[in-house]
Amino acid sequence: MMAWPKPFRKPHPPIYVGGAFPYSARRAIRYGDGWLPQAARRGAYRQVAEMIPEFRRMTEEAGRDPLAITVWHPRRDAATIERYRALGVERMVFAFDSEPADAILPKLDAVAEFMHGLNG
Repeated sequence: MMAWPKPFRKPHPPIYVGGAFPYSARRAIRYGDGWLPQAARRGAYRQVAEMIPEFRRMTEEAGRDPLAITVWHPRRDAATIERYRALGVERMVFAFDSEPADAILPKLDAVAEFMHGLNG
């Protein structure tokens, strides 16, 4: 993989590895600075909160310091967000479909209001 321009930060910006569990978790532990799992997927994929303790165990067994976790597309539910916080999730990234500004801005405002309510 190549990218230009080259990063200003030395040695490099943090590398977050995402994808399906357990494959992305193994790659994050081997090559990354953080793990970026999707909150949940259809089918047999469990909620990521159930996998975080296993990810932490895998990290420890590999002799790595704890890696940062960013959850992609969590449910907008206070109990779920609090559970992620309790599990040490560093940040959550909400996803939106591409839409014109008049459609997307109210959705962004709603997430901002939701998170402000949780953060005080």
